[in-house]
Amino acid sequence: MPVDPHLLALFTMTTLVAMLTPGPDMLFVLGCGIKGGPRAGLFATAGVAVSEAVHVALAAVGLAALFEAAPTAFTVVRVVGAAYLIYLGVQMIRHRGEQTPDVDASGGGMTARKAFLNGLFTNLINPKMVTFTIAFLPQFISPELGQVWLQFAILGAILIALEFVVDGTVGVLAGRIGGWLRRRRSAKRRIDVATGGIFIGLGVRLAVD
Repeated sequence: MPVDPHLLALFTMTTLVAMLTPGPDMLFVLGCGIKGGPRAGLFATAGVAVSEAVHVALAAVGLAALFEAAPTAFTVVRVVGAAYLIYLGVQMIRHRGEQTPDVDASGGGMTARKAFLNGLFTNLINPKMVTFTIAFLPQFISPELGQVWLQFAILGAILIALEFVVDGTVGVLAGRIGGWLRRRRSAKRRIDVATGGIFIGLGVRLAVD
């Protein structure tokens, strides 16, 4: 198997928890679904997923070449990435619930094409997404197994599949989820704290590993 089974299971679990946390991508898809219906929500998800595929491809090409040319670079990237995950976890706990804006349910409509393009470009040019991809994915790569690019491809495919499942569901059920988020601020805060704790624990574990 080209990917370490233990790391693959850990990656899938961590990615799923991160996807379930209401963040910018989920709120964007939610807003598109409310304004344009389920079709717009699904196309918004597709736009976000395509941009993530680009991020993963760039990370795979660049980091795979770097790890092959300088094996010690893997340790550096992994430690820096683990530190960044800890930082993200601390930020989520400190600012829990503060960055979830109200979703406007009275928007003037959103076409599927516009939803897709907005999802594609807003995510594609977001420097935080590039940083997260470069910091996150190498934590689950095992250079000793070889074919680093293939490991990146497998992890990227899982990431995109979970994106479609989670955010696609949000887009389809946008009306109900939007109302729930507006009513349950305390639930959002608890989710942020739990996810922040997982990121911190994962960062510490992988830094020490």
